[in-house]
Parts: sequence; structure tokens; C-alpha cells
Amino acid sequence: MAARCQLTPVLRRLARSTTEVSRQPLLRQSLSRPVRHISTSRPRLFQRTAVSQKGEFTSEKYPDIQRDSRFAQVTPEHVKFFKDVLGSESAVIDGVTSDAADDIAPFNSDWMNKYRGHCRLVLKPGTTEEVSKILKYCNNNMLAVVPQGGNTGLVGGSVPVFDEIVINMSRMNKIIEFDEVSGILVAEAGTILEVADQFLASKGYIFPLDLGAKGSCHIGGNLATNAGGLRLLRYGSLHGTTLGIEAVLADGTIVDDLCKLRKNNTGYDLKQLFIGAEGTIGIITKVSIQCPQRSAAQNVALFGIESYELAQQAFREAKGQLGEILSAFELMDEGSQALVRQVTGNKSPLEEKYPFYCLIETSGSNAEHDAEKLQSFLEDVMEKGIVADGTLAENETQIRSLWTWREGITEALGHLGGVYKYDVSIPLKELYRMVEDVKARVDAAGLLGDTDEYPVRAVVGYGHMGDANLHLNVSTRRFDERVEKVLEPFVYEWIAERQGSISAEHGLGLMKKKYIGYSRNPTMVGLMKNIKTTFDPNGILNPYKYL
Repeated sequence: MAARCQLTPVLRRLARSTTEVSRQPLLRQSLSRPVRHISTSRPRLFQRTAVSQKGEFTSEKYPDIQRDSRFAQVTPEHVKFFKDVLGSESAVIDGVTSDAADDIAPFNSDWMNKYRGHCRLVLKPGTTEEVSKILKYCNNNMLAVVPQGGNTGLVGGSVPVFDEIVINMSRMNKIIEFDEVSGILVAEAGTILEVADQFLASKGYIFPLDLGAKGSCHIGGNLATNAGGLRLLRYGSLHGTTLGIEAVLADGTIVDDLCKLRKNNTGYDLKQLFIGAEGTIGIITKVSIQCPQRSAAQNVALFGIESYELAQQAFREAKGQLGEILSAFELMDEGSQALVRQVTGNKSPLEEKYPFYCLIETSGSNAEHDAEKLQSFLEDVMEKGIVADGTLAENETQIRSLWTWREGITEALGHLGGVYKYDVSIPLKELYRMVEDVKARVDAAGLLGDTDEYPVRAVVGYGHMGDANLHLNVSTRRFDERVEKVLEPFVYEWIAERQGSISAEHGLGLMKKKYIGYSRNPTMVGLMKNIKTTFDPNGILNPYKYL
């Protein structure tokens, strides 16, 4: 182990390294996206190779799913009613009485082009009352609907399967009020996450959720999927930070639980049912959320590690030494970083390649104090042989540059072809073993290789180590049934054996509906179905998904 005095020139070299990083072309220069806001443009606009821009219809890809015969088909009479309710022509995209296929296409497909529906009518309500009138009419006329926000999900939860009506929340995007003393924000569900965060920044606060898709996703959709993201380690989940909601039930009933109190112990906490319910029991229209004050000082370090066991040690040391200022601890394997280098052409901030990389962020009130703590931590873990090399950002440009190596992974994968994505929670000690086992299984099936004859390009893993949340990604040159058969249900069986969760932060949607039993026992699933029946007896809300 190196003596502390021997590390001084190393840290100076690290400082020079970060200066060099700032001169590298940043990810936004390669992909035309703002750094740390990599999805400011709609994710569905990502370029792709070897993947159809339209994609296969979900109903064809999953022939075992049959359209519910109870649901009516949309008629011109229905369209007239909705136009009368919404008034503005721009609030209705009508493919029933006119040819609007091109206009409706973005609402019919997810950004990965994995799911594609047959919707012919998109409604964009502007008020809660309009949502209420729409749902009451749909419920009375047995018209199925799909609530949709920014459509940035990964499991097909926000797009139709058949001809369901899409209720898009983008027009309900107002920030209603903000209390600068308590930090409580009230906003409409269609408010874009990045817009909310920028508004809060102007007041000295921060939204307690940060996602790569923050430039497109809606806060209502974040609640509906119980999104986790990069700040969960510091601020907790939306179940804890959400104080109240307003929602509309299937029959048009408006549920006004827009509480703005941190303590309200009167009866059942019903808002929790809507968080993570993916629009299956009601459509969230407004939210009240507790927002913390924005930290005055932020520091970021990136370091290379020789094994997953050492990465776990680094995390333990970070919690012990950085404590209250630790706001993110992200894990990336070399495979994921190689894909970012391939797509961007950028040089890694570290001189050597390592099996694993960890990105640490601290947020506090004293820049000098926090920087000293982080530098001391880095020196200590290098002395102990836990970390092989690292770099500490010295300014905002370098902070943004280091974050691109984590936040740029998703977009890099999107540029290289199709991706099978699995967002899962696994006990920390076995988290990366899943990547190794899946890679071995795909390789043994003869599907993994460097040439076009192999459908799978790479199997990589990264994610929120602080939350034991792994993003397993199987990067493909094309979607292939053989790959899916090798992956499923193996992935879910593997997780169930270790008492993990098949969905950490993206929900169930269509993709994981039939696999819920791997994470929930029959009693729990039965109770969920009872709740669904109580709130939506006709089953018109987001059918064919979740349960």
C-alpha cells in the first residue's frame, strides 16, 4: 500500500487529468444533447442502427394477448363528444374521422420501438375537470384508455396495446405554487421534471428526483412508476417525499388529496396506492411534493476498481467517511464504458481501463470542507488498495464531463441497436454476479459475438449501487426471439432465488406483467387485484398490463 506522501504526486496527476477531460469533446457535442440532461430532446428521437423505426405491433409480437371484447371501438360520435369537451383542435389528434397516422405515431410507440399500439385517438386534457369528463364518458361507454406522460418508460406501460385511447398529460404542465420556507411544491402532473427542477433551482431548492430522461419525463409519470433515479440514496423514494396528490378515478370521480403537510395521520394514506400503480387505478393530475434545499457545494470523483468485491468495500468506506454529504454512488462496468467510448469517440478520464468504475457525488454546504473530505477519502481508499486510480473534478465543467460517463450509457446503447433492459433490485453482495451469469448463458447459446452473425453485441451492467439497483442491458444488433427466450424467464428466476425484485424503478407495464409472481406471493397479487377491481371495476384504465 502506498504511503500518504507518495500519493501527493498522484493526486496532482489526477488534477491534470481532469483538466484534460474538460478539453475532451463532451457527450453533448457527440450526441447533440445537453450534459446531465441527456434526454432534453424526446428519447423517441434517438438514432438507431439495425432497428426498424416503426417496430412490430405489440399485438403481433404477443399473440397470446387478446383484445378484451368488452371494450367498444372508438366511433365518430365518440370523437365529437371529446372535441366538444376539449374545445381546442390541438387537444385532439383524430385518426378516426381523418388520416392522422403520422401525428399519432409518436404516441403509439415507446422510445425504444419495442412496443407499438393501434391507437387512433389521442386526447390532451388541460384541466382536472376535463380529465374527469373524459373518464366518466369512457367508463360509461366501455372505452379503454392509456394514461401517458413523457413516454420515457422501458416496460411498455405508457403505450397502447390495441386501440385504446391515449390520454396525454402534456398540456397540464403548470407549477401551481411553491412555499419558499417549507420547500413544498404543488404542480400539475404534466410538468416536465427538468422544468420543475430548474424552477426550484431559481428558488434555492432541488427536486428530490433526478433521471437521465429529466428533459422529457413528466412528474406525474414519475409518481405513477415510482421512479427512483440518481438522488434516491440521499433523498429517498417518492413514497416518502410525496405529500399529496390529486387524481381522477375511472368513473370520473376526482380524488382531492392534495395535502401540503408533512404530518397527516388521519386514516388510510390512500395516495400511496397511486404511486407506482402505473395509471391502473386512476390518473394523477396534480402532486404536492417536499423538496430539499439545493446544496451550495457539489463534488464528483470517478475512480477505477479491479473487482466487484473492492467496489463493495469502496461503497462501505464512502458511507463511513463521507456520511451526510454522500449524494450518489454509481457503478459502471468496463463493458458499459467501452460502449460510451465507441459511440462518442471520447477518451476516458482515467489513463487505464478497469473492470469497474465508480462515480461518487457529494452535496453539502461548504465547498472547501466537502472537497477536503472527498480528497481524503480518495487518498485513503487508494492507500488501502481498494481503488486503483481516480480523478476528482475541480470545476463545473469537469463535473459535467465525469457525469456523462454514467448518464451517457443509456443513449450510447440506443445508438448501437436494440437493447433488452432489465431494471432490478438484488442483494448487494450478488448484484454483479447477475451480469456475469447472463453473459455466460448468452455466450453458451452462441448468440454473443463481435460480428454481424451474432445478434448480441454485449452484456453490460451499471446502476445505483447505493440502492442495490442494477441496470442489466443486453445490447443487440437486432431484436431476436432466440435472445429473448434465453433471457426470459431465466433473469426473473435468478432474481427470485435471491429474493430480489424484478422491477426496481421502472414498473411492470406489459413487459413484466406475467412475471409478477417472481417478486410477489399469491396473497399480495390477490390483494392488488382486489384494489384494481374496487377502483376500476370495468378495467378501462391501462388494460393488459401490470396485473
